[in-house]
Amino acid sequence: METVTLRPFTARDADWLIARHGTLYAEHEGFDASFEALVAEIVADFLVHQKPGREEGWIAWRGAERLGSIFVVEEDAGTAKLRLVLLEPAARGAGLAQRMLEHAMAFARGAGYRRMRLWTHESHRAAGRLYARNGFTLTGSEAKHSFGQDVVAQTWERDL
Repeated sequence: METVTLRPFTARDADWLIARHGTLYAEHEGFDASFEALVAEIVADFLVHQKPGREEGWIAWRGAERLGSIFVVEEDAGTAKLRLVLLEPAARGAGLAQRMLEHAMAFARGAGYRRMRLWTHESHRAAGRLYARNGFTLTGSEAKHSFGQDVVAQTWERDL
């Protein structure tokens, strides 16, 4: 089995990242096209406004195959926001999500952030377990209608 590497996100990864978010969330969550549009906005904003040394994204690769993504962006001077966390279904359960999260947290610490925050949905139970195992605390939960579905949005936080 080939080694999985985490490489910095580049503009060449954008189409894949947007399409895979749209496809996987439509298949597994029933999300409509507004979710893919939101991901496209986030990616475009990152490409235009990335703060070198403070913000970074990574794509997990095995050979020529992309397996996942994770991003750290600045929410404020002391808080990093975890974004665009994605893992292909075939790559789940092998510890890659843990490795990606540890990589992102190490970057955030090195960039001088004191805290990390993320937003997800209650339906992402495996992700919630991953965040809890890594010291994140659920700090907010709100029922809402987003992306054509009734969801429970969650905010998780931890000190770095």
